[in-house]
Amino acid sequence: MQFTKRQEAILEIIKKQGPITGEQIAEKLSLTRATLRPDMAILTMSGVVGARPRVGYFYSGKTPNRIMAEKLHQVKVGAIKSVPVVVNEKCSVYDAVVTMFTEDVGTLFVVKEGGFLEGVVSRKDLLKITLGGHDIYKLPVGVVMTRMPNIIYTDQEESVWAAAKKLLAHEIDAMPVVRRKENPDGRKGLEVVGRLSKTNITRFFVELGEE
Repeated sequence: MQFTKRQEAILEIIKKQGPITGEQIAEKLSLTRATLRPDMAILTMSGVVGARPRVGYFYSGKTPNRIMAEKLHQVKVGAIKSVPVVVNEKCSVYDAVVTMFTEDVGTLFVVKEGGFLEGVVSRKDLLKITLGGHDIYKLPVGVVMTRMPNIIYTDQEESVWAAAKKLLAHEIDAMPVVRRKENPDGRKGLEVVGRLSKTNITRFFVELGEE
């Protein structure tokens, strides 16, 4: 985060003399409180400076990097996930390819009856099988998909930071967001409720920067 020279000067005053009121800061800089109001808003919203009624402004001790890290740990996957693109386990490789292109995604989540997660198939998986000379109109997607327990997934309560680490560690573009579910007939499994991709993470960073 880049502050202006005036904001840096305000921050230095608060570091050395805080807690300090807005009137006192304005007096030291020979400015009016109204002039400083936008700067004080930016400093407090950034988290670098705190403010308490009848006390004044004080330095939080947090660097912009630390504030960013805390934000990444606080925001949950459920807040930034997108709608999942799923296909049935009986879907053919051809239909999976068509779905992938029409939905403009690089990963499909395969579900079985009841909506439970059965597998994950990537663009690379489909490309390999298509170039292999197989009859993709008859071949079920289950032949090429990754199955449990080798599926990397996340849930809505996991932090964005932890989920992003999974994407990097396993070198994948997207993973299903799931929740544990039990059907009326007693069957248990992971229900697909969302999608978390590198695009979701990138969009989150852009929105964070715009704030």
